[in-house]
Amino acid sequence: MKFKIHRGTNEIGGSCVEVWTASTRILLDFGMPLVNKDRSEFDFNKFKNLTPEELIEDGVLPDLKGIYDETDKLIDGVVISHPHQDHYGFSNYIHKNVQYYLGEATHKIIDINSLFTSRKIIIENANYFEKEKTFQIGDISITPFWADHSAFDSYSFLVEADGKSLFYSGDFRSHGRKANVFKWFLHNAPQNVDYLLLEGTTIGRESKPFKTETSIEDDFIKVFQEQNKINLIYTSGQNIDRIVSVYRACISTNKILVVDVYVATVLKALSKFAKIPFPSIGFRNLKVMFPYYICQKLMKEGNEDVFLQFKQYKITKEEISKQSDKIVMFVRPSMQKHIENIDNIDGGNFIYSIWEGYLKKPETEKFIDYFTSRNFTIHKIHTSGHADTETLKQMVIAIKPQNIVPIHTFSRSEYSKIFTTPVVEINDGETISIE
Repeated sequence: MKFKIHRGTNEIGGSCVEVWTASTRILLDFGMPLVNKDRSEFDFNKFKNLTPEELIEDGVLPDLKGIYDETDKLIDGVVISHPHQDHYGFSNYIHKNVQYYLGEATHKIIDINSLFTSRKIIIENANYFEKEKTFQIGDISITPFWADHSAFDSYSFLVEADGKSLFYSGDFRSHGRKANVFKWFLHNAPQNVDYLLLEGTTIGRESKPFKTETSIEDDFIKVFQEQNKINLIYTSGQNIDRIVSVYRACISTNKILVVDVYVATVLKALSKFAKIPFPSIGFRNLKVMFPYYICQKLMKEGNEDVFLQFKQYKITKEEISKQSDKIVMFVRPSMQKHIENIDNIDGGNFIYSIWEGYLKKPETEKFIDYFTSRNFTIHKIHTSGHADTETLKQMVIAIKPQNIVPIHTFSRSEYSKIFTTPVVEINDGETISIE
């Protein structure tokens, strides 16, 4: 068995790992990069009109055979670890006949993103796997392990063939609402694998343990208890752990949680897979706002049923204004015009609950400046979606790998200072044969 990391040996995002034997070839993730080679933010709009050949020449797409067309034998399968774009975001370039292997909820989230955004990624040949149940692609065996991560439906993978093994950590942590999933893994991890491809997103940053989602919930409660203030929260509409933390804090402080049509659609779809709040009779303090631009887009594409399903749970701008001190509402920069038409919210709380790196984006700066101009108090309440150093060590101890390969990191040279297991630093495109 051989493997090659096409992107990720010295950057966070754009994960893509090729694994093959004499008869079978697969990909683990096919993500869009987050940064350019100079580590500036990657902007796909600059490349969206280019052909796959041109994108390969520019180093945007990996140079892979049997992925983009049928000139060569198509790859046997693409395995997606979770629904973050830096792990699946280039899938629209994959030939329509290629087979995908992913969680059912992951597929649902990808479909919803295609419905609400301009980037359409349609996965036609979806094969759903389940945690801890081994499946085959040719002569390669793959066992998914459920992971605690800020993305819903995240997995790590044990990959075995030719009597050899590698473990792809994907993205994971141990301080989220699925912390027990990681504790279970520590007692049930595959051991003595030949290579552990270990994400190191947080290596090189602070090494202290991260806040748990439970403590984040407590932080929200403290802010929500302030009198006569609306609470607006900027977070990811897919970070279900964070949404649950906010919802629980609303219950504790007798607040009404307001989500937009997009978040409502995500919550309803994922309620099939987990006990989470979603717009329904069972969650009476959860309301839905209907931003004009979202509803117009859906109507133009013949998808008005998407927002009409939440009609009985709708809350208007006027209703928000009349009871603003009871409102907790998720917001994002694209919603600013909608917010401008809501009265009686000046002097509220604006809570930034997303990765601090996005603060450098002009649209984020502009968004926060807008609330500052309306006398909002700015708070930062967040915890990482990735493992801290101690959690990384625990995974290594549990798996007892023969070798560690850094991936999804800007600080691969730091690994050898943290782990006693041999660290194999490789470059993008370098082939490793597992002997």
